[in-house]
Amino acid sequence: MAQKRGNSSSASDLSTFLGQSSQPTDWQETLDAVALRFNREYRREPFEVPEEVQALPIYQEWIAGLLTSRIASPFWELAKPKKGQRCLDLGCGVSFLVYPWSEWEAFFYGQDISTIARDLLNARGSQLNSKLFKGVQLAPAHLLNYDPAQFDLVIATGFSCYYPTAYWESVLAAVKRVLKPEGFLVFDAIDPDQPETGDLAENWAILETYLGAEVFLEPMTAWQQVIQSAGGTIVKQQPGELFQLYKVRFGSSK
Repeated sequence: MAQKRGNSSSASDLSTFLGQSSQPTDWQETLDAVALRFNREYRREPFEVPEEVQALPIYQEWIAGLLTSRIASPFWELAKPKKGQRCLDLGCGVSFLVYPWSEWEAFFYGQDISTIARDLLNARGSQLNSKLFKGVQLAPAHLLNYDPAQFDLVIATGFSCYYPTAYWESVLAAVKRVLKPEGFLVFDAIDPDQPETGDLAENWAILETYLGAEVFLEPMTAWQQVIQSAGGTIVKQQPGELFQLYKVRFGSSK
């Protein structure tokens, strides 16, 4: 189980949101733990990490702020947002402030379970580009309050590992509904069986556990089955140092 330390109003906000929804709340405990883990990092609160974990090189990279850029998935290399497209970034964090949305001239819709990320982006996003920034909703990835076929592109990178594949069945069903027929999902997952990423994946999973969120290291065959069961086809893929990046189309493989 994910390790949770202390209480957080943001976790309570998310629990309230889920409680008011008519959707299943089987994953509420996990969602709360992940929300708390990232809110604490955004607030720069200290984490209790044992000395043996602090001795790991990956911990030193995390403390120095070098780890995020190392393991982030460059989704635009598989599906670069185009001018005028509507793009939904699930688990967006503060991505609108980091990636060149102004250069892409694509409309950005964000969704995250972190109240800190939501509040920061909603406060600064419109100041950065009021035309392209369409706001961030506080909600988990399986609850998408948007019109059917609203988006040309859905991005869901960097957080698949925090939830079991059963949860992602619900996420993909929701994504499929809001994507245009010709739209794409860009998704990433960890391949723990690859020799190049195996040790990194295990050490990163240990670190994340002590930061408050359990990591599920599922074989890639499990992820591929989830995508296939949802009616998705992997049309392109790209290996990364930790996450493997996939471009998925639902219905047609063209």
